[in-house]
Amino acid sequence: MTDKIKWGIISTGVIARKFAEGLAVLPEAELVAVGSRSQATADSFAQQYNVPRAYDSYEALVQDDEVDAIYIGTPHNFHRENTLLCLEAGKNVLCEKPFAFNTSEAQAMVDSARAKGLFLMEAMWTRYLPIMVKVRELLAAGTIGEMRMITADFGYRAQFNAQGRHFNPDLGGGALLDVGIYPLSLAYMILGQPSRITGIAELGQTGVDEQSAFILGYEGGELAVCTTAIRTNTPHEATLLGTNGRIKVHTAWWHPQTMTVSVNGKEDEEIHLPYEGNGYNYEAAEVMRCLREGKLESDIMSLDESLQIMQTMDEIRSQWGMKYPME
Repeated sequence: MTDKIKWGIISTGVIARKFAEGLAVLPEAELVAVGSRSQATADSFAQQYNVPRAYDSYEALVQDDEVDAIYIGTPHNFHRENTLLCLEAGKNVLCEKPFAFNTSEAQAMVDSARAKGLFLMEAMWTRYLPIMVKVRELLAAGTIGEMRMITADFGYRAQFNAQGRHFNPDLGGGALLDVGIYPLSLAYMILGQPSRITGIAELGQTGVDEQSAFILGYEGGELAVCTTAIRTNTPHEATLLGTNGRIKVHTAWWHPQTMTVSVNGKEDEEIHLPYEGNGYNYEAAEVMRCLREGKLESDIMSLDESLQIMQTMDEIRSQWGMKYPME
């Protein structure tokens, strides 16, 4: 692919709008189509973001021959269905996190993409931001020695609404799938797949996790300590502890612009790396890089890793005794 890569977006919600804004700063990208469940919302979205074609169904969007890749921004209870629809139509897919409800859904998505020879990636946008790229470089260089521990949190206080997406089990409510996946994915990015998992949660009146803590243990003794919530505001900080220092990624670490690197025997160094656009452009750029290089998945967010993360979330929920109605 040498010309502009042409995108379609499924959904017209908040996250879809953020992705459209991100695409706008990429000269090699062109947003050409949007699909919604109604023509009115599709038209409104198209007018706001200068999208030439607006469809009143997802089925119509995926049949657009000009679309190279589709971003899925629907709630996670629709991710499997929407992804399979796109793949059936021969479209490359960037699917919003979490990848799916559970491992079986995610496995079906991965199997379909691999069988059809199409690109698929989970949209964990944090991984591609400049600070996180720098974090990986520093760790690879051994700047803070060997990694020993990670602490990270992501919690906020949502207004209770039993039917809303945060609290409704039919919509995959709860903190873990919504924002707990951020510290979990950070732990995976740095330490890989854990050998031990321990979690505890406070399940609210609708049966979903309103706040929780989970610890991941690794063969070398490393630990990742993660907290998440939808009823409690947390600091939104991440600290990486090594044998020769530490890296503190400042608030909000999941869309970071500043970190402090502390190496034993040296003065602290503050590193400020602002991101262009609203940050969502970086994950789109990764998709386009992979497509141009003929890759079917990203080595920064591989499909196997997305599956492992889903498996870990399944295990955490199993320890809580928490199942969704469709499981």
